Amino acid sequence: MKINTILCTALPVLAASLWASGATQAAPAARAVLAGSAPAWATSQNFVASTDSSTDVGFRVYLGWKDEAAATALALAVSAPGNASYGHYLAPTEFRKQFAPDANDVAQVQNWLRSQGFSVQYTPKNGHYISAEGTVAQLQTAFGVAFGNYIVRGQIVRAPGADVSIPASLANVVHAVIGLDESYQFVQSQRRADSNAPPSAGFRNSPPLSAFWAELPSPYAFPTGFTGLALPSVPWAVKGATPAQIKGAYGISGYDGAGQTVAIIDAYASPTILQDVNQWSVNRGLPTMNPSQFVQVVPPGVYKRPQNPKQDPQGWYGEETLDVEAVHGMAPAAKIVYVGAPNNYQDLDAAMNHVVDEHLAQIVTNSYGFSTELLPRGYVKPLEDTLIQAAIEGIGVYFSSGDNGDETSTVGFATVDWPAASPWVTAVGGTSLGISAANTRAIETGWGTSSYRCNSSTLVCTRAGWLYGAGGGVSVLFDEPTYQRSAGLNLTGRGVPDVAAIADPQTGLLVGQTQTFPNGAFYDEYRIGGTSLASPIFAGLMALADQRAGHAHGFANPLFYANPSAFYDVVSVKTAVARRNFVNGVDATSGTADFLRTFDDYSGSPTQHTNAGWDNVTGLGTPGASFLTLIGQ
Repeated sequence: MKINTILCTALPVLAASLWASGATQAAPAARAVLAGSAPAWATSQNFVASTDSSTDVGFRVYLGWKDEAAATALALAVSAPGNASYGHYLAPTEFRKQFAPDANDVAQVQNWLRSQGFSVQYTPKNGHYISAEGTVAQLQTAFGVAFGNYIVRGQIVRAPGADVSIPASLANVVHAVIGLDESYQFVQSQRRADSNAPPSAGFRNSPPLSAFWAELPSPYAFPTGFTGLALPSVPWAVKGATPAQIKGAYGISGYDGAGQTVAIIDAYASPTILQDVNQWSVNRGLPTMNPSQFVQVVPPGVYKRPQNPKQDPQGWYGEETLDVEAVHGMAPAAKIVYVGAPNNYQDLDAAMNHVVDEHLAQIVTNSYGFSTELLPRGYVKPLEDTLIQAAIEGIGVYFSSGDNGDETSTVGFATVDWPAASPWVTAVGGTSLGISAANTRAIETGWGTSSYRCNSSTLVCTRAGWLYGAGGGVSVLFDEPTYQRSAGLNLTGRGVPDVAAIADPQTGLLVGQTQTFPNGAFYDEYRIGGTSLASPIFAGLMALADQRAGHAHGFANPLFYANPSAFYDVVSVKTAVARRNFVNGVDATSGTADFLRTFDDYSGSPTQHTNAGWDNVTGLGTPGASFLTLIGQ
């Protein structure tokens, strides 16, 4: 693990949180500085004003595991096929007994927080953190630093103006403090519908819409360099893939996920999700879900801040809808536990800890992340600890790899997203998947897309620029893990992604959601994509693999890399589809606009490529014909 090498290189808009690892630098009055705890963007140039001292802040003080080396070794052993400990997972109570922080250490931190006037809100059973609440005035006294408001990419965000300090007696106990700064504003969900109309505001795909790949030809010619298929013209995009089409393309049949549980972690919670997924299920010929099969959970002790309009909770309703319907479509008999953090500033880490510590599911899918991994150690370390606990307990954690390719177009340099970069998660990349009339794979290639604006009168299409694509690359934060090294990848660091599934919004899933339209709020359906689709699709398929095997696969990367033939090797195919957009996002009253969207296009993501074998767009590939046979064992 290389996490000690990048503490001073954090991307300015994403540096978050605090860290300490045997801190030795002493501040006055027997204090220990948490080095690197001030975000890189908290500079005098970005300073706007001092933070109002009465501002209420929720934060979490993280403690580490006892005998971290032993915990890491056990996590590797129970996840490695062929190891004598493979599949011998610990129950949460067993994990806590062996690895949770000592009660005395937890009490010491709690007592210090109370002595500073903070309200101690909650400590989970594994003692991983203490959640507390107080004012900025109390924070400044307790942590020995002034707090300010800073402008970052047009947003005003709070942060300590310098590295904070804690009593020296806590230096070997406290590993991180999360929530003092507002870097969590930069968390993003990985879903794509349309650049002009988010689903929460009401969105419809405009016809012409094909029912399957290349059913309807458009009048437009292929762009230069994108004629890799024997088609006379660019076909119109599909209405949206159905579960039957996706499972047919991946050769999946015979299992429904009965007896399996998948957890989904997002922010907020849609008030119409159950009725929406059931209407969608009826329309797809799938079984509906009852309240015992679908459960919404908000973890206890999570700091509930007043709703902030910057966070767009209604937009997160669309994320939940996509995730739930994707999992249910793949595994219609599986139980789904939706864990919705009450905001997306600082609670997603607590939601993950809650799922793992309470063992709410054997599979967890996450469709969010930061558009870089270059974060201070204290931000990364707490989640890494949680993921190690997940592996020890036999919980497989899946993260979408991101929707902006190698991030060059967004942050100015190539980087993988985090937490997808963690070696303890399965990072799910994305593909463009064309499905035939017979529900077979007609075409599948890497998801990378440029847009061409078309003139419907002259039929001339002009390139408008690169749009998006599946995230991937090589980590500078983590070494190449054993499972990738053993597979002969010979990378300079942890490679992302591991696997892939359908993601391109032009070939994406047809979902159903209650939305707000000009004439009222009601259920409607639209096509959506992103690696936010790929991750829950893959998680749902893993529920089928668990069902077939009769046991949880837990952290499955070592199994995946040992069985590359279980995956369809996605290779480069240059092609495109046409799509017609409603200008107002809902109907033709304001007119329409035609576009071409390319496949396997990395013109805006120069370090990526789709090729035979593992690649940094699709990983090992997508589920192949032998996926359940080889993985479901």
